[in-house]
Amino acid sequence: MAVFAAITVVAGAAWRHHPKGSDVAATPHAVRDVSLPDQKLTPGNYQSVRLRDVCEARPYEQARVTSASLQQQILREYGMPGTAVSQYEIDFLVIPELGGTSDIHNLWPEPYSSTEWNAHVKDALEERLHQLVCERKLDLATAQHDIATNWISAYKKYFHTNVPVPADSRS
Repeated sequence: MAVFAAITVVAGAAWRHHPKGSDVAATPHAVRDVSLPDQKLTPGNYQSVRLRDVCEARPYEQARVTSASLQQQILREYGMPGTAVSQYEIDFLVIPELGGTSDIHNLWPEPYSSTEWNAHVKDALEERLHQLVCERKLDLATAQHDIATNWISAYKKYFHTNVPVPADSRS
């Protein structure tokens, strides 16, 4: 009886925390919260680049296109086969503008919504780190390390907040 009660509590908690309160098994295309990449699958991969090259390139100037087959491979590795790619940004953990590579170990499916720590929030961090590096207020290696280790912690550190800042308030 105690085991049944424990299973009921766990199942109920999972149901309440899943988007729209739906059953995960019944909705294979539901958006999963992968705010932080799985470090075993996406530890981040970056290369040594010259500061001059980083700062001469405008943010997001480099191509961000990943092939459909690579996107599906990433979703499979994250246990999300058949998931609609449109609900995710197949995102670089370390952006190319900071020396990130297009290697699969630097890519993961980051949700556009369903969590406060989403692709739009990470985009703001990417812009902030690029700016700080180019203003020489932050060492490039530190920016690479911080975003690869835990981008949410890096966001909190560089925006001086524990919650995402609304887009119109970021400066």
